Amino acid sequence: MLKTAGIYLILINIISFIQFGLDKYKARKGMWRIPEATLLLSAAVGGALGAWIGMFVFHHKTKHLKFILCVPLFLLLHILLLFVLIRGGI
Repeated sequence: MLKTAGIYLILINIISFIQFGLDKYKARKGMWRIPEATLLLSAAVGGALGAWIGMFVFHHKTKHLKFILCVPLFLLLHILLLFVLIRGGI
């Protein structure tokens, strides 16, 4: 189960990172954007680290309070959950 969770976390974080980069690109080009709810959902379901890195690499959503608060909070929750899984608490 831990191996599967690790693979999932790697993939969802790559997806989140790409989403932030793609949304920034679309914003600059005046194209249809990825909804903020989608970006936050991707972060919430395990992609918070990728989202957080994407925020700063692409300088995207760094002035939006909900992203400044939620993404690090999701990351903290994911770290705690991973710690509990590794310790065998669930």
